[in-house]
Amino acid sequence: MNTTRDWEKPIRRMEFLMRLKSFPVAFKLLEDKEALYRRGIRYPISYAGAETDVTNAFPEPYGGEGMVKRVRGKDNRIVLGVTGSIATGKTIVAKMLEELGARTIDFDVLSRVVVEPGKPAWKDIVAYFGEQVLLEDKTLDRNKLREIVFRDFEKRKKLEDFQHPRIYEEFFKLVDQYAQEDPDVVMQGVVPLLIEVNLQPFFHNLLMVYAPEEIQIKRLIERDGMTKEMAINMVRSQLSVEEKKGYCDLIIDNSGSLDETRKQVGALWAQLKKIQQDQKARSEEG
Repeated sequence: MNTTRDWEKPIRRMEFLMRLKSFPVAFKLLEDKEALYRRGIRYPISYAGAETDVTNAFPEPYGGEGMVKRVRGKDNRIVLGVTGSIATGKTIVAKMLEELGARTIDFDVLSRVVVEPGKPAWKDIVAYFGEQVLLEDKTLDRNKLREIVFRDFEKRKKLEDFQHPRIYEEFFKLVDQYAQEDPDVVMQGVVPLLIEVNLQPFFHNLLMVYAPEEIQIKRLIERDGMTKEMAINMVRSQLSVEEKKGYCDLIIDNSGSLDETRKQVGALWAQLKKIQQDQKARSEEG
């Protein structure tokens, strides 16, 4: 007899899609989406300026369940989502994983590739915003665009409509390519705002690169020459590392030395490969 209550059904479905072990984590994916969306006004490249009805702001995973299944696949791949807040060290950890054999799909890189001069997203952006958003070499003036859309929800949404489908298309292509080259591949999608834009269902596991707030602030001051006030404002303008930790099942603490981080990454890699070995053994037995 099925005793699942109606309100639990979408949560159970999400558990199935994500192979989650923890019911609370699955529930966390579904709660307070509107609050997250509205907090996007604090994010530089999320839904900044959202001040209207956001009932439909979070559609089914981009491309629907079919695309989720396509990315996650039926072979022995692992698709790892790597996220974290500013100055936590996502790039460092991703590079270490790449050195161990992971294939990398960096969404920041994809976001620049799809708006190169002459590409469809670039044409759409220029047609809508005008040549005021172009630099002399015809590349996009990102600072100008940011100024235009920061407090204008409609223009922000328009910009994302031009960019996001092309970014996901490139993501899907790379996933297919890497899986065809190696059915035992470990791929990492490096997505700074993975939680904020609700991409969790695409990934088998979510890795949070963690550093406490005081370390983030210190790094921004040293790395980017920010004042302490600027660094604090930058860090606190994003979903905090403590909040993001609740959405992730894997954590790398990058608050210590590079050697300490490398040891954690090595242990994580061994864990991922063990998961693959176990999956392969079960598949062969079945």
